Amino acid sequence: MGTNRTAVIDVGGGYRSIFGAGVFDRCMEEGINFDHCYGVSAGSANLASFLAGQLRRCYKFYTVYSSRREYAGAGNFVKDGSFVNLDYVYGTLSAHDGENPLDYQALMKNPAGFTVVACNALDGSATYFDKSDLAQDNYDILKASSSVPVANKAYMIDEIPYLDGGIADPVPVRKALDEGYDRIVLVLTRQRDILREQKKDVLPARILARTYPAAAERLMERYKTYNDEVALAKEAEKKGKVLILAPDSLCGLTTLSKSLKGLNEMYDKGYRSAEAIKDFLVG
Repeated sequence: MGTNRTAVIDVGGGYRSIFGAGVFDRCMEEGINFDHCYGVSAGSANLASFLAGQLRRCYKFYTVYSSRREYAGAGNFVKDGSFVNLDYVYGTLSAHDGENPLDYQALMKNPAGFTVVACNALDGSATYFDKSDLAQDNYDILKASSSVPVANKAYMIDEIPYLDGGIADPVPVRKALDEGYDRIVLVLTRQRDILREQKKDVLPARILARTYPAAAERLMERYKTYNDEVALAKEAEKKGKVLILAPDSLCGLTTLSKSLKGLNEMYDKGYRSAEAIKDFLVG
């Protein structure tokens, strides 16, 4: 889009992330592309389908597959310690012979860069994976980025446990700016002017501290990291470098709870908000 170096960031947010699915379906319909895509947690799944050019693929995951007991539920947690069965999502459904395969070849042929954020559970640091860490039917980095603490057990890659990228770098605006992108679309799944609070992270952090104390410390500070990054994005927005897309309500959705009505409302909000992207990127 013009001479600007462009990037998009999808911060994820469990079922609220269907907002981003709406954004990227609109982008695909209008032929909008980016030089680089940064995905956190479920945002990385949205971007994988976007980079593969698979229109409305993610919509089906949120509205159809997520209601299956194999996908998510207390039974999964009792069975193997994870509420969301990431192997079902990224294996059974997404493999080349799965029910709704991710078009891996198209994703890899797309010239855009792809950064997937995860949290190293051992030291609490942010790990930034890229396309070189993907392989056909091996989407471990997407699983790692989406391993919500306590609700899911840490995901192992090369003997290192990883947790949800939102713990370590929930809104990687600084990284995108530091890497030289001068038009950045930021997809939030909370209202833009509501600060994140620490209280919802206190109990999960206490539980997490039993096994991964460094990651628990980062989780306790996530609210501040998130709020600081959104504030940075707002400052950059005033300079014309960032466009923030965010829902005006959460439609009754949370990270791990949903209704079909709420999902459809949130998807529509994302789809409509994407109208502003084209003019922003060329402006």
